[in-house]
Amino acid sequence: MDAVQTAQAPSRSHKKPNLFRIAVATVVGTAVEAFDFLAYGTAAALVFNKLFFPQFDPVTGTLAAFGAFASGMLARPIGGILFGHFGDRIGRKSMLTLSLLLMGICTVLIGLLPTYEQIGISAAVLLVVLRIGQGLSFGGEMGGAMLMAVEHAPPKWKAFFGSLPLVGAPLGILLSVGAFALVTRLPEADFLAWGWRLPFLASAVLIVVGLFIRHGIDESPEFEQVKREKAQARQPLDDRMPLGELLRAHGKSLILCIGCKIAEVTLIYTFLVFSVSYAVSKLGFSRTDALHALLYGAGVLMFTIPLFGMLGDRIGARRVCGWGGMLLGIMAIPIFLAVGSGSLAAYSIAVFVAMAFNYAIMIAPQSSLYSVQFPAELRYSGLSIGVQFSAALGGGLAPLISATLVQKFDSILPVGIYLAFLGVVAGSSAFLMKPTPQDARRG
Repeated sequence: MDAVQTAQAPSRSHKKPNLFRIAVATVVGTAVEAFDFLAYGTAAALVFNKLFFPQFDPVTGTLAAFGAFASGMLARPIGGILFGHFGDRIGRKSMLTLSLLLMGICTVLIGLLPTYEQIGISAAVLLVVLRIGQGLSFGGEMGGAMLMAVEHAPPKWKAFFGSLPLVGAPLGILLSVGAFALVTRLPEADFLAWGWRLPFLASAVLIVVGLFIRHGIDESPEFEQVKREKAQARQPLDDRMPLGELLRAHGKSLILCIGCKIAEVTLIYTFLVFSVSYAVSKLGFSRTDALHALLYGAGVLMFTIPLFGMLGDRIGARRVCGWGGMLLGIMAIPIFLAVGSGSLAAYSIAVFVAMAFNYAIMIAPQSSLYSVQFPAELRYSGLSIGVQFSAALGGGLAPLISATLVQKFDSILPVGIYLAFLGVVAGSSAFLMKPTPQDARRG
């Protein structure tokens, strides 16, 4: 009987995965998480300084709101460590379900929070606590979704299928920014009183849909293979935190992942959070005009990410990421000069180019490139920690650094120089990483 079961195990493990279901589940789940996470960023730029930090002057209040935004970003590495540990020990699927549920609870509660006027400083404290919960959740989501797509994908399509969960990010941007574009049409008093809450409360519906879709997907075949090999060798999966093993045996790969990711994540959060505040407060654009520019960029981004993912399968993910970083090093200063020109047309074009091209080319091949840097038993941890430390250092501090640079120099040009430098760091890091099979075949 045992022999029969042993013989049957490989056949079950090698059943053909439903790639369409996997793609839909990873895209939808990531989109929901991105919607919930980014809704805070938009609200921080538009309303939280008035409702949760009114004791400060407008500039300081905005910085405080961005600081609370950063708290969620800084929590993402912790989420990456925790979810990565259990994702490498229990499985990818269960952690993706848990991350989605945690995000939904925190986001809905933000929509129900009393303001500073109602409960004083406790409102700001609760906002930060829930933001940290969002960060923990998102820290576990992205790495797991990227892995599920890559580990189910055929060898020749790793970059393309790995790019699909990343399409969830612009879809989440569209949902988040689109929701706020609608509620900002309300009269100012209604928007401040209750309108801003609607996008957060609406996420409850999206969470239910995401959980339903994810429930039907199979566990990663590569994780199942690791479990089988450990079982055959009578070696249990190690319960120790993988962070120590990562730092000891794969520290270089981890550092290079952080370096490669930091420019892209800084770029996107600079535009999603800081540029909206800058466009409204400094350039005098309406909230609707500033948000529409983001919507157009995010809309095209949904198509350019898979296209650059396909390019990664043709010429190598390392090459695409590397040259994408170097291009940002060249283009960042002109892009931000256009942002600060005072022209709505120039601002909109700059946002469009940065999101639909510069951001897309750097992020699209990352799933397949980062996956080959770590063994399967440490891959969830390695990928999640690398991605989320970059998010904390780059994305979390991006609005604060950008706002500080503009305030100090009274110009947006230093922000462009800052992004150009990070682009060169990202490109250099990518070229130093282990090649994907496509990179190796092309020399």
